[in-house]
Amino acid sequence: MDAEGLSRSRRAFLAGVGGSVLSAVARAQANTTDSGPPPLRTARSQFVELRPLNEVPTLVLERIDGKLVALNSLRGKAILVNFWATWCPPCRRELPLLDGLQRRAGETELEIVAVSIDQAGHPVVASFLKQLNVTRLRPFLDPLGRIARRAESEAPTPFVLWGMPISYIIDRRGRLAGYITGEVDWLSDQGRTFLNFFAAG
Repeated sequence: MDAEGLSRSRRAFLAGVGGSVLSAVARAQANTTDSGPPPLRTARSQFVELRPLNEVPTLVLERIDGKLVALNSLRGKAILVNFWATWCPPCRRELPLLDGLQRRAGETELEIVAVSIDQAGHPVVASFLKQLNVTRLRPFLDPLGRIARRAESEAPTPFVLWGMPISYIIDRRGRLAGYITGEVDWLSDQGRTFLNFFAAG
């Protein structure tokens, strides 16, 4: 092969290698996009994805003001379902963050459903929130454990309390995406990026 032919052959080879590398990069980017939400981690926990994605059953929740809200009426928005209790120290730290998140959420594609599991119900919950100066959240009540119970409970419920607090994410199509136990700084860059992934989806 003459020098010119050898040069053409090298150029063709390099072009092929370059195309393969670009294809690999494109595939990697596609896999990153399809691989799920961005990471959400705390010092003690991380978001656990649930697969397959199953629709949340029809549920009617009781808000602290007595209003009944069907969970599926919120479909079309991402829903952050947070279970908490007045006796839970991490909940005490997380609730003001959820209140701040509610203040920022406004009319965005995110709904915050904060559910107290306190058996004493309304009086105790209302007093506790007042002490914390939580004013934007309109929490829900589940004193009888109709919606959520601990893992060792034999009574089936739609949500399992693997720890306290615990937050579940429901995507905009009404499917349960996963959960994270423990308090989360939802106002951090990591928290906002994570929630924006579902709100935009």
